[in-house]
Amino acid sequence: MSTFERYLTVWVFLCIVVGVALGHVMPGVFQAIGTAEVAKVNLPVAVLIWLMIIPMLLKIDFASLSQVGRHWRGIGVTLFINWAVKPFSMALLGWLFVGYLFRPYLPVGQIDSYIAGLIILAAAPCTAMVFVWSNLTKGEPHFTLSQVALNDTIMVVAFAPIVALLLGLSAITVPWDTLILSVVLYIVLPVIAAQVLRGVTDVDRLGAKLQPVSLLALLATLVLLFGFQGEQIIAQPGVIALLTVPILIQVYFNSGLAYLLNRWSGEEHCVAGPSALIGASNFFELAVAAAISLFGFHSGAALATVVGVLIEVPVMLSVVWIVNRSKGWYERGAAVRTNAPTITRA
Repeated sequence: MSTFERYLTVWVFLCIVVGVALGHVMPGVFQAIGTAEVAKVNLPVAVLIWLMIIPMLLKIDFASLSQVGRHWRGIGVTLFINWAVKPFSMALLGWLFVGYLFRPYLPVGQIDSYIAGLIILAAAPCTAMVFVWSNLTKGEPHFTLSQVALNDTIMVVAFAPIVALLLGLSAITVPWDTLILSVVLYIVLPVIAAQVLRGVTDVDRLGAKLQPVSLLALLATLVLLFGFQGEQIIAQPGVIALLTVPILIQVYFNSGLAYLLNRWSGEEHCVAGPSALIGASNFFELAVAAAISLFGFHSGAALATVVGVLIEVPVMLSVVWIVNRSKGWYERGAAVRTNAPTITRA
C-alpha cells in the first residue's frame, strides 16, 4: 500500500472540507457543473466514475463468468439483503428516527417527505460505485459484475412496487431515462471499453497505472458532490445531520448482516466483501430523480436523497476498511474453513 493510499481517510476528510468551502465561495461554478447532466446523470461525475471503475472491469474475463454460479451463497445473501431487508429496514429507521425521535427538531411539514426520500434511497441498489468498493476490497470481479447486472434486472420490475408499498402510493413514476442511461453508461459501455483494452494492452500494467488515477477520481468526485451542496450544508446543518443518522445505521446494519451471513454460509472473503458493499450502497442518481419527480426539487424527499449522496463515499470507505481489516477473523469462520477445499477445487 502506497503512502497516498495509507492516508486515504485524511484526503477524504480534506476533500469534503474543500468541497463544502468551494461550493459556498463559488456557488456559480458548481451550479454550472451541476447542470451538465442528461436525465439527472451528471456528466462530469460520470467521467470520474468511469476512471474509478475501469481498473476493476479490466480484471473481468468473460470466459470465467460461467464460474460465478459457485458463489451461489454470496448471490443469495446479496439478493436477500437488497430486496427483502434494505428497503424495509430503512422504512423502519425512517419512521423511528425522523417520524418519532427527531420530529421535534425537524420542519413539521417535511417529516413525511423526509421519510419518503429515505425509503426511495434504500430501494435502489448501487450500479456503478460498487465496482470501486469491490476493487478496494480485492473483491471477485466476475461476482461483482454479475451481481450488479442481476440487481439492475430486478430493479426494473421491483423498484416501483416496493416504493409504492412502503409509501402507500397507488402509482410510482419511475425515471426510466435515468435508469436506462445509468445502466448503459456505468455498466454496458465501460465493460465494452475494458474488454477492448484487454485485447490490445497489458492488463496488469495498465491496471497498476490506473489505480492511483482511480483514487484521485474518487477524491475529485467528493469535492464535486459536496461542492454541489455546499450552500445547503451550511444553511441546514442540523437537518442534514439528523437525516444522516438513519442512513448511517442502515448502511452498517445491512453491510454487517450481509458480511455475517456470508461468513455463516461459508462464502469466500473475496465474495463476502463486495456482497456486503452491494447490500449497503445506493443508486443515488435514480433515487434523486425519483424523489424530485414525485415530490419536487425543493422537497424534503429530494434533500434526504441528497444527504445519502453526500455520505455515500465516506461511509462506504469505512465499510471497505472494516472488511479489509477483518479478513483474518472472517477466514477463521468454521463454515469458511470447511468450504475452503471445495472452493479451491471448483
